[in-house]
Amino acid sequence: MSKRDYYEILEVVKTASDGEIKKAYRKLAMRYHPDRNPDNTEAEDKFKEASEAYEILSDPQKRQAYDQFGHAGVDGSAGGGFGGFGGGGFADFGDIFGDIFGGGFRQAGPQPGNDLQYELEISLEEAVAGTTVDVRIPTKEFCEACDGTGAEPGSEVETCPTCHGSGQVRVQQGFFAVSRSCPTCHGTGKIIKSPCKSCRGEGYKHSHKTLNVKIPAGVDNGDRIRLQGEGEAGDRGAPHGDLYVRIRVRDHAIFQRDGNTLFCDLPLSFATAALGGSIDVPTLNGKASLKIPAGTQSGQRFKLGGKGVKSVRSSHVGDMIVQIHIETPVKLTQEQKDLLAQFDASLKGKHHKQHSPKEHGFFDTVKSFFTGDDDAEKKDKDGPWN
Repeated sequence: MSKRDYYEILEVVKTASDGEIKKAYRKLAMRYHPDRNPDNTEAEDKFKEASEAYEILSDPQKRQAYDQFGHAGVDGSAGGGFGGFGGGGFADFGDIFGDIFGGGFRQAGPQPGNDLQYELEISLEEAVAGTTVDVRIPTKEFCEACDGTGAEPGSEVETCPTCHGSGQVRVQQGFFAVSRSCPTCHGTGKIIKSPCKSCRGEGYKHSHKTLNVKIPAGVDNGDRIRLQGEGEAGDRGAPHGDLYVRIRVRDHAIFQRDGNTLFCDLPLSFATAALGGSIDVPTLNGKASLKIPAGTQSGQRFKLGGKGVKSVRSSHVGDMIVQIHIETPVKLTQEQKDLLAQFDASLKGKHHKQHSPKEHGFFDTVKSFFTGDDDAEKKDKDGPWN
């Protein structure tokens, strides 16, 4: 049986905002929550289905993959419903239900460690070619003295008498009976009477660690690299969370990037633009020769195929777009000014339209605008403003 569309499950359109998706999920989750529908397998299935859809669509990267490839793009990413969320999934779940059920939703027993996020700034060259970077991050690690239990070595960890080891207590609120984290053991299901002196009963210690992170070629601003199990240690022996390395690419002095395409503004002398020629332009792989045709105009663009960025998800390499900016000379000598004046005068004869078609057309249009004569251009044989 094929899976239903996630947008259809949450009853939202494909262009729905993050807020609309969260609101839709909250509505469905409240309707089908197992605590409100005891022994109702159909409601439980719908709750799991809505939770899976929300887990995918609330994550920008997973949503993008789903929009592009459908369920095939996120197979293995969905948590599998009520019992399948990781640390991040339950954080969202608690945020949605916390204000209604009087506290965050918490799994019974020791909690997995928190996920961590590290902002890594790299150069455009490193992003395009890929690199390897050492990052030093603050984290929590298991206490070696108590092996993460939080109890003094040799002492016993007792079952919580309030929740009897489940980590949750049921509270009657009006017509509904809801589960909350046990206030006695804080959801762990255990009571430590002799806390470990080394970690003061927490089961972990604050520390730092250095990781060698491989940055794949083609990463872009906002991309995240997941290092599984490199986050904080969990409570009293529970698994570590994950580390997400978020990429930020520094601005470049020459190139601008849009996806897999690079852009470069190229200043060009008036003479080269008018006469044409070949010029060396910079690329991330060295110099490339660009042929400039005679009569090139400012703002004109040229494409250098395969000189852009390799996609991080395929072997496709983008292009580089070179945009021409014709530079007006400054600080001319009197001799140079005289030569330019002579040159300009040589263009403004009966062949002016041929030498400067855009200028000629513009002034013809302006002339007809002021005179109201639509045939001004036809009557004008010698040039503008005659």
